[in-house]
This record gives sequence, C-alpha cells and structure tokens, in this order.
Amino acid sequence: MEALLVTANVGSLFDDLEGLQTIWLQEFYEAVAKYKPHFIAVHCQEIGGKDYESGMAQVDLFVEGILSSKEMQEYNRVCVYLDQSYTAHTRFTALGSMYFLHQSIHNIYQFDFKVQEFKEVVGKVVHSTHLETNSMIEKERFPQDFWPEFKWSRKGYIRTRWRLQDQVFDLVNVHLFHDASNLVAWRCPSVFSGNRRRALGHVLSRITDSCYEKVPYLIFGDFNVRLDTQRVVETLCGPATVRTIPTNDAGDVNKVLFQEKGKDHKVLLRLESKTFDYFDQDVFREDNGKALLEFDRELATFTDDICELDIHFPPSYPYSEVNTEGTLYANTRCPAWCDRILMSPSAIELVVKGRPVYDVMGPAVCMGDHKPVYLFFHISA
Repeated sequence: MEALLVTANVGSLFDDLEGLQTIWLQEFYEAVAKYKPHFIAVHCQEIGGKDYESGMAQVDLFVEGILSSKEMQEYNRVCVYLDQSYTAHTRFTALGSMYFLHQSIHNIYQFDFKVQEFKEVVGKVVHSTHLETNSMIEKERFPQDFWPEFKWSRKGYIRTRWRLQDQVFDLVNVHLFHDASNLVAWRCPSVFSGNRRRALGHVLSRITDSCYEKVPYLIFGDFNVRLDTQRVVETLCGPATVRTIPTNDAGDVNKVLFQEKGKDHKVLLRLESKTFDYFDQDVFREDNGKALLEFDRELATFTDDICELDIHFPPSYPYSEVNTEGTLYANTRCPAWCDRILMSPSAIELVVKGRPVYDVMGPAVCMGDHKPVYLFFHISA
C-alpha cells in the first residue's frame, strides 16, 4: 500500500481564490497522479484564510471541489474534519484534516476514541460541526497560558488513529505558535521558541499518555519552528555595523540596520518587527539552504520522542504570495523549515523501509506563503 501525507498551511488560498487556489490544486492533483497513493492524508492549517470570518464560507466549496474532481474519483471513501467554529474562541483551531482511501484497498479502519475500537471506513463524510464531541478525533486548542502575552490564538492539534495493512498509527495535525516579532526573535533565547517547545511537549504528552494503547505516530503540520535568528544574522552579516533606530523618546527599537563597514555603508539586512529584508535571497535557495540547517535547532529538545527524514528541500516559509514569484521569499521573516513531517522512532522504522520521498509540493510555482510538504512511502503488509 502506498501512502501520501501532506501538510499545508492554506491561509493564502482564501485571499486569492482565482489564482493561488487553482495553482495549489493543480500541483496537488499532479502529485496524486504521479505517486498513485492508496491512502492520502492532508493536514491543513489556517483554513478559511487570515480573514477567516469572511473566508470560512469558501472552505466548504474548496473541499467539495476536491471531492467531486475527476482526479479524485477513484477515492471512494473520504473522512474530512474541519474546525470552522471561529465564534468559539476557546476551542477554534482553524485546522482541517482530510483522508482519502482508494477504491482498490479494503478493510481500512479508523479508531473511535470513545468506545475504544476500530470502525471500518465507509462512504464520504465531511464533519464541520461539534468536533469536540466527535469520538473519531481528539481536538484541542492550546491553553491560553501557553502564550499569556498574546490575547487569542488559533493554535492546537487534531489527532486520528488508523489501521492500515495491519499497521496501527496515529496521525496528528498540529499548528504551533508563530514569531510575533523579528526584533524579539533576534534575541537569544527567543520567547517564541519557548512557547513552541511547551506546546509540542503538550502534544507529545497527550498522544503518549496511558489513556490509550501506545502506537507509532506521525505529526505533520505547521510547527512554525524557526532558525536561531541571532546566529543566522551573525553568519549572514559578519562584522557589520549595527545601527538601531528608536521609535520614540523612550528608546524602544523600531528598526535595526546591518551595514557593511566602509565608505558606502551598504545595508545587508533590515530588521523590523515584521520585516527581514536580506540583500541576497540566494543564500536561502542555494543547495536547498543546506548551509542554514545547522541553525535549525528548535526540535533538538525532543530527539528521544520524534524523528525526521533528512531535509533536501529549501525553507518552506515565507514565500511571496504574488502568483508570478513562485521561488521568491517575502521579506517578512527569516526563511525557515516551518512545515514538517515528524514521527516517533517506531514510525520511522516503518517509513524508511518504504522507499520514502520527503519533499515540497510546487517548488517552482506560487503555493501561497507556505510550500506544502509531503511524504510518500510504501506500507508493508
């Protein structure tokens, strides 16, 4: 059995329905046609877009379009879970988990967490209300005290459990906290990095607790993990002159300029709360950004609990959202591998035996500010 797992922050797709959504779907369908998977899991974050109150109305059309498309007609069983309840501020996560089963495979089961037994998957069902009481998933928005300085957040996770080819495993859709300010992230250690570690530790403790049998797990979503910003800046700018520009009489820093020493004082990097403007983006694309992987350290805390295949693709965020700029990064954040597919040590043993492919989707076209990341592999009987 062939499996295709995809994580995609789709926040951009609902701001430009005519352009990005069409390109995104085309790339997704091409991946399905290329790999011909029997089981597809798509974990989406930020469904409905950044302006979710207006964009949420388009989510049903987006999902219905996929289910009715000619490219997906051989997938005759579908389970979709959409958290669209944006008025429920204490529970809303804007996560969407979609699972597609090919007509050629049989005896596929999903776990019911309430009765604690597996149930055979039949038909095509979209669940978009009362997810908190849906016994086929576990859903949680992260507690407010994980980031008390931030008034409200949509971050959380959705967990499902499956039995395929007599292999049982959990699939977890997750969205961790972002960096609210480049100026704060530049300091070391970043408070935002600590928030993410706390949230990921919470997820791991929940999916490995004693409530249910422990099984292999794959966690894929927008982890928002960032590079060690302070060390990246030191490496990119070297012995540059650092000029801070205050925003008020109190001396609060609004902008930091890193300038070459010399007569022309060329600006190498302009750093603001929501600006990371480095003069040469090629450093992030050259050899898929391999030189920067040494600064990708946030997940090191969890090396005993999670594993990952080697990364051979460029940072997945933040790309330009202009349709014609598919390979350019936006000058908003330091590029990083935010979108990942992580797994337990027991799960990676299964994956590496299955000739895995770990890559980004749509590398040359605009897919929004995040490139979807996918994992394709064979599941042995």
